[in-house]
Amino acid sequence: MKQEILHISNLTIGYGQGKRARVVHKNLNAKMYSGELLCLLGENGSGKSTLIRTICGFQPELNGNASVFQKDMLNLSEKELSKIVAVVLTDRVVVPNATVEELVALGRSPYTGTFGILNKEDKSIVHGSMVKCGIIHKKSEPLSNLSDGEKQKAFIAKALAQDTPIIILDEPTAFLDLSARVEIMHLLRQIAGTSGKSVLMSTHDLDLALQMADRMWLFSPDNRFLMGSPEDLLLKNEIQQIFRNKGIVFDKQTGLFRVEHNFKSSIPIEGNGFEYLLINRAFARKGIKIVEKKDQENTWLKINNNEEKMFSLYVDNEQVINEASVEKLLALTDKILKG
Repeated sequence: MKQEILHISNLTIGYGQGKRARVVHKNLNAKMYSGELLCLLGENGSGKSTLIRTICGFQPELNGNASVFQKDMLNLSEKELSKIVAVVLTDRVVVPNATVEELVALGRSPYTGTFGILNKEDKSIVHGSMVKCGIIHKKSEPLSNLSDGEKQKAFIAKALAQDTPIIILDEPTAFLDLSARVEIMHLLRQIAGTSGKSVLMSTHDLDLALQMADRMWLFSPDNRFLMGSPEDLLLKNEIQQIFRNKGIVFDKQTGLFRVEHNFKSSIPIEGNGFEYLLINRAFARKGIKIVEKKDQENTWLKINNNEEKMFSLYVDNEQVINEASVEKLLALTDKILKG
């Protein structure tokens, strides 16, 4: 059974104090458990970073509390907090000319005393953290020589070396390309699953969050704070409601969100598989809706599986196009449909 690590109770977050206080969200209640990857989502300005900074002790709460292992987290000293929460912020502080190993070693600072001297155990933890984050081969490289994805791995290794029950990351996949975003999400997923740590990350990457997160915290546009597994939030139609009337729809066949197109015409198709998905996507961009072929139609597309020229267009039940390229098929079909 998973252990409860973080408990947020009636927490109000915002800026300022007293009459000048600006409330961003109030009466937030949530829990984090060991061994889970939790994704925090919401629109820009919804309060994601404010919540993270409040939990981490970087700014005061306006009301309520957050507790870790039943200790009041918001009143802990900086040193006590550094042994409970490791933080990777978007605006990372880069040590000039530091190597990867030197950066990761800074994660041991809560335990090394005034002079920061690493003992044998500290060095072993630093080495193990770099191995787990797949950055050990770069340990002697200056951070300035690393790609953005490699830098993020190094900062995650530093957080892992801090050896805390909670790791919190603010937009760790921002500014990364797709392969690096997926790799970082897999890494965080693995850290949570194998170490028993709670990993909380804010993100705008909804598709990856839906596939990778154990649970989600979601700030909705109507100021609600939603919690649950991605699947339960989808079953309750909570996530879909957020994107209503924004040109995005949830595709129940793929379990992901897609752009909602404005269709001006349609054409039946016979066939399925990967080729069907590609045809459907390409034609949708052009405003042509792909529909299932019925017996009575005489203008239609056909997918010729396992043939070199796999796409055909029939007009009056006569083949007029036999093509291997989706781009060419689309151009010719669009021309015919427009007459």
